[in-house]
Amino acid sequence: HAPRLQTLCGISFSLSGRAELAETCDAIESLAMRISALIPVACVALFAAAVDQKGVEFGHPGAKPLLLDMHIPDGAGPFAAAILVHGGGFDEGTRATNVAPLFEPLSSTGFAWFSIDYRLAPEAHFPEAIADLDSAIRWVKAHSAEYHVDARKIAIIGESAGGYLVNYAGTHETPETKIAAVVDFYGPVEYGTLALARRDHPEAFNMATIDRHASNGGGIHFFGVDQLDRAGLAKLHTISPLAGVHTGMPPFLCIHGTKDDQVSYEQSTTMCDAMHKVGAACELIAIEGGGHGMGGWRA
Repeated sequence: HAPRLQTLCGISFSLSGRAELAETCDAIESLAMRISALIPVACVALFAAAVDQKGVEFGHPGAKPLLLDMHIPDGAGPFAAAILVHGGGFDEGTRATNVAPLFEPLSSTGFAWFSIDYRLAPEAHFPEAIADLDSAIRWVKAHSAEYHVDARKIAIIGESAGGYLVNYAGTHETPETKIAAVVDFYGPVEYGTLALARRDHPEAFNMATIDRHASNGGGIHFFGVDQLDRAGLAKLHTISPLAGVHTGMPPFLCIHGTKDDQVSYEQSTTMCDAMHKVGAACELIAIEGGGHGMGGWRA
């Protein structure tokens, strides 16, 4: 599998990277190029050394600090940046594992990136998790000069549960947390609809994994819902990214496998359809036959 050469700012580079990335599907390999189309990377004379740091504290809302890992390219910048939000059913996952396939493509295309942790179930619930993402956005903006980041060109990228969080942040932005683009890998946008589909058609889903998360405070319980009754569904809808779609919101790139057995592919088509109705930009990349999780996608 020969390295694929792409061009950014007139410079050729390879996206093949590690052996496992060479086998990853085109959607992941070209992710950084897609984001570049939304928030172009500046071409600057480059001299400063690259920075790679792990375990940097960006918040301390409870007993434990919130940590992130970062990569800053070599050069003077300013760099477009991506904040990465891992999945794991709202009760599992870490900043170092779930989104790891994205590190090299982003680094190779000149992005600064910050992979964050957030508070998880069963100790935490949705308000705490979204507050942690908001804190990360504010932290990156506050430290933009230190790390040569262009605060106007920050994208948030999430997968699965992390996709839900970036979807929500992108549809409920404030002046402090406004970002330039959202990239959603197979994240829910209307958890009530998804939960009903899982209940009514369990044969279409990987219920063993879904039930494991639910038993540990994930799933609908993460949102303070125990029953899919009228009140529970109303609450799930109220806090859904879909309910927050509005004119003037940032552009979205949704990437979703058509055979996803945890988050229905239709969640992404529904989001793009709703955004298009209000004049917002949303592009959908369908991974034909792809399941849940970018690690299982193959070219």
